[in-house]
Amino acid sequence: MKIIQEHNISNVIIFSSMLIIMSLMLFNGYYFITKQYDILERGIQDSKESFVLSQKKLIKREVDSIIDLIEFKRESLQKIYQNEKTIQKELSAWIRSIRFGKKSENYIFVYKLENPEGGDNFAKMLINPNRPDLEGKYISDSYKDSEGKQFRKIFIKEIKLKGSSFVTYMYKKPAENEIRPKISYFRLYPEWNWVIAAGAYLDDIDVEIAQKKAVLKKTVQLEITSAVIIFLFFSLIANAFAIFLGKRIEIYLTAYNEEVKKKTAQLEEFNKTLERRVEEEVKKAREQEQLLIQKSKFIALGEMISNIAHQWRQPLSELSALMMTIKLKYKLGQLTDSVIDTKSQEAETLLEYMSKTIDDFREFFMPKKEKKEFYIKNAIDAVMNIIGATTKHRNIKIEIDVNEDEKINGYKNEFEQVILNIITNSKQILFYENIQNGYIKIRLHKDTHYLYLEIEDNGGGIKIEPIEKIFEPYVTTKEDSGGTGIGLYMSKLIIEKSMGGMLSVENTNEGAKFTIRLKKV
Repeated sequence: MKIIQEHNISNVIIFSSMLIIMSLMLFNGYYFITKQYDILERGIQDSKESFVLSQKKLIKREVDSIIDLIEFKRESLQKIYQNEKTIQKELSAWIRSIRFGKKSENYIFVYKLENPEGGDNFAKMLINPNRPDLEGKYISDSYKDSEGKQFRKIFIKEIKLKGSSFVTYMYKKPAENEIRPKISYFRLYPEWNWVIAAGAYLDDIDVEIAQKKAVLKKTVQLEITSAVIIFLFFSLIANAFAIFLGKRIEIYLTAYNEEVKKKTAQLEEFNKTLERRVEEEVKKAREQEQLLIQKSKFIALGEMISNIAHQWRQPLSELSALMMTIKLKYKLGQLTDSVIDTKSQEAETLLEYMSKTIDDFREFFMPKKEKKEFYIKNAIDAVMNIIGATTKHRNIKIEIDVNEDEKINGYKNEFEQVILNIITNSKQILFYENIQNGYIKIRLHKDTHYLYLEIEDNGGGIKIEPIEKIFEPYVTTKEDSGGTGIGLYMSKLIIEKSMGGMLSVENTNEGAKFTIRLKKV
């Protein structure tokens, strides 16, 4: 069952548009909210890292300052007290009173390092304002915080390596019973073997994070409200546009269907008469072909008459000489029966030659409708009987290398017209270009399936580019001599369309070469 049909296309467009817009808006909303929470998480992480870094700087600064002050005060107190323990006691009281930080809740604590390698009694707690119960007692490095972390082992190892250590662990906050995350800085004071440390609790950052979450929640709620309003606004616009577009498409489809029906009816009517019209056009095309062929022949008529005149000139001269001989012998009384028979036979030979020339001329211009097998050499000889005298008169050498046994199937007189057209063109080029030692070579060679008849001259070649354009109608290189450009067009039409062959041309080093390819019989 098709979902989209002509009668419901507008509804499909409307609902599709609404679905697409809703999907896009929901996706954008989800992406926006997710993005805001990602930003919050990154902000929380950055805030934590920044807070920890600031606390590290604070406690390190305090411890470093305490050690610097111990050095200073120790030198001052040594002048008053000769006993080192008395100096340590007085400085311990001073250190116990030190507080720092925003709420002055951070303090200094001190270990007396007894065994740098660690152990159950590795140090004695000297000062710890947060855990006075531990002061004066030995402590173990195996102590674990609420998360199981042995932080004392960590700072002992790092103090041994580099003299100081930062460690994060869980510890009780002053004046509270809750365990909070704490970071402490431990530094060894080697003169007394004290480990002086300061710590800062990290739970203050939770207040800032809660505030940021509250602000973000309000922001997200505002953005969601805005997105819903924008979604509804654009949905209304999109729906209105979809309805308008759907109605326009309905109108267009209705008009289009009417037009299709109209064209279908016309096409059906056209198909009914198409076959008859095709036959008529094919018949007209064939008639036009024949007319063009005949036109091409008649255009060459003047040239042909000139050729016949050249063919007849010599036998007419010989007939004239023969008549003068008969007349002279008659006057001298030497006209015998034998002379009459001899001269009569000579006259009949000359007249037969002249009659054959007329027959060849008539045969050439007689249209034929049926294909027949014929010898290529015979067709060439018939053409040479017509134009041989004019080529000889113009000192053009004709070389023919054609096997007498090769036959083709086609229209003999039309094939002769093609040969005549090509040779006539070559003859005229050689004459107008005043080529000395001009020649026309006619050669035949073959392969397994085809015969190739080549007609080549030394007339300088064809100057038209591309050279194949010479076969187009009314394209000629002999405008000055009255060329019409029909001959080669008709020659190609005869060879390729009437006889199923191929006619091509190319320039050689000396002139042009036409090649006729035809199937072997």
